[in-house]
Amino acid sequence: MHLLKSRTHLLILIDILAFEGVYWATVFAAVYSTSSVDLVLQEYLIASVILVGCIFVARLCCSVYRNVWRFANSRAYLLMVITDLIGGMIGLAACYAVDTYLGVWQTTAVVSCFSLATLSMRFVYQLHYRHLNTNMDTMHKIGVAIVGAGNTGAMLAEELMFGAKSRYRPVCFIDKSAQKIGSKVCGLPVLSADDDIVNTLKAMPVQEIIIALPELDNESTQQLLDLYRQTGCSIKLYDFPFKDSGMEQDTTAKRTLRDVRIEDLLFRDTLKVVSGEADKFYAGKTVLVTGGGGSIGSELCRQIARLSPKKLIVLDIYENNAYTLEQELHCRYGAELDLVVEIGSVRDAARLDSIFAHYRPDIVFHAAAHKHVPLMEHSGMEAIKNNVLGTYYTANAAEKYGTQKFILISTDKAVNPTNIMGASKRLCERVIQCRTDSKTSFAAVRFGNVLGSSGSVVPLFRRQIEAGGPITVTDRRIIRYFMTIPEASQLVMQAGAMAQSGELFVLDMGKPVKIVELAENMIRLSGLVPYEDIDIVEIGLRPGEKLYEELLIKTEDLRKTENNLIYIEHDEPPAREEVEAAITRLQALCRDDREIGSDAVKAILHEMVPTYHAPEEVNKTAESAKEMQDAAV
Repeated sequence: MHLLKSRTHLLILIDILAFEGVYWATVFAAVYSTSSVDLVLQEYLIASVILVGCIFVARLCCSVYRNVWRFANSRAYLLMVITDLIGGMIGLAACYAVDTYLGVWQTTAVVSCFSLATLSMRFVYQLHYRHLNTNMDTMHKIGVAIVGAGNTGAMLAEELMFGAKSRYRPVCFIDKSAQKIGSKVCGLPVLSADDDIVNTLKAMPVQEIIIALPELDNESTQQLLDLYRQTGCSIKLYDFPFKDSGMEQDTTAKRTLRDVRIEDLLFRDTLKVVSGEADKFYAGKTVLVTGGGGSIGSELCRQIARLSPKKLIVLDIYENNAYTLEQELHCRYGAELDLVVEIGSVRDAARLDSIFAHYRPDIVFHAAAHKHVPLMEHSGMEAIKNNVLGTYYTANAAEKYGTQKFILISTDKAVNPTNIMGASKRLCERVIQCRTDSKTSFAAVRFGNVLGSSGSVVPLFRRQIEAGGPITVTDRRIIRYFMTIPEASQLVMQAGAMAQSGELFVLDMGKPVKIVELAENMIRLSGLVPYEDIDIVEIGLRPGEKLYEELLIKTEDLRKTENNLIYIEHDEPPAREEVEAAITRLQALCRDDREIGSDAVKAILHEMVPTYHAPEEVNKTAESAKEMQDAAV
């Protein structure tokens, strides 16, 4: 700060000297032949003091000297010219008021020459600074081609060329606009994005290609990546951070240079799920998130924290994840967020009762669950204890202590399930659907696979690529619906605001994705070639796994909400007595001292979930399923 003030004072002194030089040069040019030199010089001396005072007071009032002139733009220069004009006019009026000799044309000449002189000095300074930075270690900088010669691309080029810490040396622009092709932007040639652009770039000193196109959708991103990968250059995006957040971008956010993420290749644009009205719903509420340290639970906590809740309670059995989230939120919000972390299990009814009695949450997001299909096929009773009974105990506590809304995080695997995990989540849905007579509003939210969540294929594929391959897929035909973690959390929050009683909310996630294509894209993102640098190997379906997932139970009773991305599935809710009887039976099994094997669990689930089928039964007709046909298009 002291250095900044010193530089400002020095600049003001230099400008005052420049003004006086211009002023007295104009004066002597005008009066050198006048006989009354002493009288005229005295008049001009008074006018000098008045004029310089008015101009520099105007500059200070308009904060002209707050600009860092190394990085000044046209707005800063225009402000200085306008300020000098206003100051000059005030100074002229003041001179006439004190009857001091100063002509209008002379004042105009002085102010104009002074503004020109100070503008010139600043331009020279800025050009000299840029020249020094442009030529510093140029040989070791990375040559880049910028796709997009519009405002965004030009802004990036300026940043890369003149940024003190820039590692890049822009070589050219690439654009489709006939008006720009062949011209120069920021001193760089604009090349045509024609069929020969790949060969043209290969012959140039370009190691990286940066895509700087605003409002670029995922399909266009995919096309550009496919084109420019042929150059052998690495590719980056000049984009807003957290583009995949599912929320409207902050208009004050700054674009950053980042690597291409798998989320950019989701084969659809990021979904913006939550409305402003839904955001307002959470302000001032006490919100409890079970499984709050998990992938979905932690993102829910992040989204809720920004909405000014009265209190946010994170409940998780795994203390490490809960601690990491606690530190992150404390660092971001400090005392603004009333955050509580409770360690406990949803399988412990007494612990839940204690937490609910103490905090009396208004809203509960129930994200705690076992979700790994093969593990639950092996340890089926754990899926019953944690998923089904955990949901039952949490729902009971919510009803007992007057929770306003209870939102269950469900899965597409609950639709016509072929495994214990999916069948257990379908039972969870029935646990909350049957409570139609409750004062608490219960609802469930279904979505597909979540990119980057623990246990998803993306971290697995990434580790396999880092290890040199191969990538393993269970079946080359297998398809899944995908969404990002922020999209999933936003869907849950929207459902929480909309829930009335017993709804099953489902997001329109577009076309399903072939897992093998996801693997191929991840290999390409790593700068490698599928089947050459990294192989993809088929290892066979895992226990309980089917070739495709469904998001909706096949009924005609399906309707959109006010958000056209969200549907509500209204299947007939079960009788509460029926669900209570099933829970009583499951509790008795869990209390049995004998080891209950997965085969016994499957037999019980087949009774309780009529849509539960063996995976072999579903997979043999998978090719004719609509989901498989959609993915093939």
